Amino acid sequence: MEVDLSEHAFALDGVLGSGATQIETARRIACLKQFGSHSMAFSTMQPDMSYFDIPGIGYVAYAKHWGMRFVLADPVCHPRHRELMLDRFLAEYPGALFVQVSKAVVDHLHHKHGYYGTQFGSESKIDLATWSLRGSKKQIIRTAVNQARNQGIEIRESGFDHDVKKISQAWIQTRRCKNNEIRFLIRPMLIDYREGTRYFYAYLNGEAVGFIFFDPIYQNGKLVSYVPNISRSSANFRQGLWYALMAHAMEVFKAEGVEYIDLGLVPLMLANGVEPQESRLLRTMMAVIRERMDFLYNFKGLEFAKSRFQGVVEKTYCCHRNAIPALAMTAMFRLTRII
Repeated sequence: MEVDLSEHAFALDGVLGSGATQIETARRIACLKQFGSHSMAFSTMQPDMSYFDIPGIGYVAYAKHWGMRFVLADPVCHPRHRELMLDRFLAEYPGALFVQVSKAVVDHLHHKHGYYGTQFGSESKIDLATWSLRGSKKQIIRTAVNQARNQGIEIRESGFDHDVKKISQAWIQTRRCKNNEIRFLIRPMLIDYREGTRYFYAYLNGEAVGFIFFDPIYQNGKLVSYVPNISRSSANFRQGLWYALMAHAMEVFKAEGVEYIDLGLVPLMLANGVEPQESRLLRTMMAVIRERMDFLYNFKGLEFAKSRFQGVVEKTYCCHRNAIPALAMTAMFRLTRII
């Protein structure tokens, strides 16, 4: 299926450039709205990305670091064109690595191009039609909602507010990575293209003390889901405010008929079994990082928080040429600013 620009409406507010640049951006937005079903599809529009385009078909988004290319997520295209996109991209850039991709991408890269496809983490999806706060494991969410209400927290949706940068800067100082905001695997808070994003804020006495920004997920030209990509809270309200914000937003989305919520990546949340195409050496290295290098990133805390929602867990992978891509993994952690 080719994407005809004449059949789509585009909002290019804030998209810089002119002429060919805007036409290329419009084509990518068309593909995103039609085929952006991956949780990171919207994040492919973040700044400092490079693109491999096949006009009318789709695009592959990647970042360059230390002379390497890191592809973010699945190609944004119709599923039947996925293998074409991958083959043509690798013909141009045969040494590229792929980060946070689906099993379908893994299978093709492994069988045709000899790649390893090693689990990188997990995602969790929640069916909103059956969503409720009932259940013992959701007690922490119910407690957070009640505490926020008792403290006088008001949660409501609003437009983008540039003042939230102050909350973000204070929040970053409480994190494992204090020097910089993580990028690439988490799109920046401030971006040029924001169409379809949703913003939920927690207010105390009229002042914003926390927020979650949601990015849209599309399938067959229809909005089907949201993913919480940016979340921050005041240092005084670290415990529980994210749960309260999420619970409120999910009720809003459920009332609107949104199909599901994708909670996004939990890095290094790995299944017990090792699949045939995986690198056992890399899996072992990732397990060590998760268990012994929590000072880099709060892997276990994020896993615990998202597990409270009791979603359906799906694996996500990285694809690499060598059994131990040590230099490439170091470069990726540098690219993301985790180290």
